[in-house]
Amino acid sequence: MTLAPWEYLFTAFTGDNFPDTLPPDVDRRASVLLVVLTILYNVRTRALHRHPPYLEMWEWLWWTGLITFSMLIIESLFVFDYFTRADDPDRRASGRWSGSASSGSRRFFTAYEARLARDRYVTRQRLRRTRRDDQKRPVAAASRRQQRRRR
Repeated sequence: MTLAPWEYLFTAFTGDNFPDTLPPDVDRRASVLLVVLTILYNVRTRALHRHPPYLEMWEWLWWTGLITFSMLIIESLFVFDYFTRADDPDRRASGRWSGSASSGSRRFFTAYEARLARDRYVTRQRLRRTRRDDQKRPVAAASRRQQRRRR
């Protein structure tokens, strides 16, 4: 730290001024992470198309990652200062949105898991009941043979 803390607010946020925080290839790394996120989002949403809470989670991850990695790419290409970044309404809105979207999601997933468990239990009971009923009923062909033998 060679400057006073308040002077860093007016210093451009570049790799030369802040070498530990902003590596020189941050735009390439953010681009790779954005591509990986896009692939993961497409694969997982196709696999989880019957589970709405998990689709919503992946939707939230997609938009949060898209905003974060896009902002990293834009901010590394165009040199920015602290005040322009802090006054950016998109960044403040995305921060507020991501904070509100993650709160309470644990209860939502727990309730969904309980519903899935209850559905599995009901399906299992129904399957057992039909198996039990099938074992009690004589097979149609076997009952015909018994009728022929009686004659």
